[in-house]
Amino acid sequence: MEKKANIGLIGLAVMGENLILNMESKGFTVAVYNRTIEKVDRFINGRGKGKDFIGTQSIKELVQSLERPRKVMLLVKAGQPVDDFINQLIPYLEKGDIIIDGGNSNFQDTIRRTNYVESKGLLYIGTGVSGGEEGALKGPSIMPGGSPGAWPQLKEIFQAISAKVEDGTPCCDWVGENGAGHFVKMVHNGIEYGDMQLICEAYHIMKELLGMTPIEMHNVFKEWNKGDLDSYLIEITRDILAFNDEDGEPLVEKILDTAGQKGTGKWTGIAALDLGVPLTLIGEAVFARCLSAQKEERVGASKILNGPLKKFTGDKKAFIEDIRKALFASKIVSYAQGYVLMREAAKEYGWNLNNGGIALMWRGGCIIRSVFLGKIKEAFDKNPELNNLLLDSYFKDKIEAAQESWRKVVATALMNGIPVPAFTTALCYYDGYRSERLPANLLQAQRDYFGAHTYERIDRPRGEFFHTDWTGRGGKTASSTYNV
Repeated sequence: MEKKANIGLIGLAVMGENLILNMESKGFTVAVYNRTIEKVDRFINGRGKGKDFIGTQSIKELVQSLERPRKVMLLVKAGQPVDDFINQLIPYLEKGDIIIDGGNSNFQDTIRRTNYVESKGLLYIGTGVSGGEEGALKGPSIMPGGSPGAWPQLKEIFQAISAKVEDGTPCCDWVGENGAGHFVKMVHNGIEYGDMQLICEAYHIMKELLGMTPIEMHNVFKEWNKGDLDSYLIEITRDILAFNDEDGEPLVEKILDTAGQKGTGKWTGIAALDLGVPLTLIGEAVFARCLSAQKEERVGASKILNGPLKKFTGDKKAFIEDIRKALFASKIVSYAQGYVLMREAAKEYGWNLNNGGIALMWRGGCIIRSVFLGKIKEAFDKNPELNNLLLDSYFKDKIEAAQESWRKVVATALMNGIPVPAFTTALCYYDGYRSERLPANLLQAQRDYFGAHTYERIDRPRGEFFHTDWTGRGGKTASSTYNV
């Protein structure tokens, strides 16, 4: 009897190759297909040689090589290619078979595709896979969502290949229906943008204001990686700062200061705007990349626009500790905002998200993996209905202990003309969130003055709306009430 594969994969780029090598190493037989057939032959005769793979030359052959229910995973470019392959697969699949999208698809596309595939009698999974090339090979964080009926068929494979935390718990579990998995992965990527920007701002202050060399900063990040900030991104920053080019000079200082992006950070910001969530830090991280891309304009502006002379006269060692505290406090805000976004999305789309479980999935394998995530899981284990991480006793105490340093770092950077948008917006969010009263009363008066948009009053019950004829010429007709 011809041997059947446990799962099939379409897309033999680096992530695809590494993920199926991971699967095969855990005892699964994998059938592989790629639109460029030569890649299949190259893989089977190269990295896959002598291993338990089945190379196929067509979609039909791929499907025929799979055990039932058939499971086909796509690791192709997000967008139209995913839709194209879904439509190519459907004619060969039968009721109960499963299509899996393991790329960085927009969660709205995944909602649409889940409905479409289910309408054909099939099951669909949209799963976030985080950890980069190394994670795919050695154990990524995996965030599956889609058709609930598909999860029991995939659980063994996905949890076997995922990263594991200290007690062996896999960094993979069911997230929720339709687009939930890709939404959580999108928020992960948005938080990743924020973490990276915060680290870059700390680096910028140390370099531009304190005049530190890359190797001196390497030593600082090395120490930071032993405490609260212990994380993959701090770890790789440490290594980058110690890496020299062929001429012995630090490579990092030779890299052009224009940052790229693939869109998931932007999607996170758009989702936050759609849901009315103040995701300020991730938004600033995205805009910082956009500003960095305006390199030629910035070079021109630097010759015209003036700022303060940079001068630091304090205790350098103490200020480095202030920067560490500011970085940690800002990081707390970033995750707090990300979790509020997931909470509001769960309400909007009917998902039952396990916030502590999500922290556990991010605890290992993924780009934002850190010791810090264990504290988030503890916070939600203690109070599953926690509205904001800032209200948890651990994070509240950490923020309060860092607050003086945080303010000092932001003020010092701004007084010296060093842009720290993520540090600054994190502090502004904290101050806004802890404010019993904000100046939006004046804003509502302005809106009512020019557009009759109405307002509520502090001396009347919530839900009663009022309009004032501010000029004596506006009359009593009001516009529709505002959305909070």
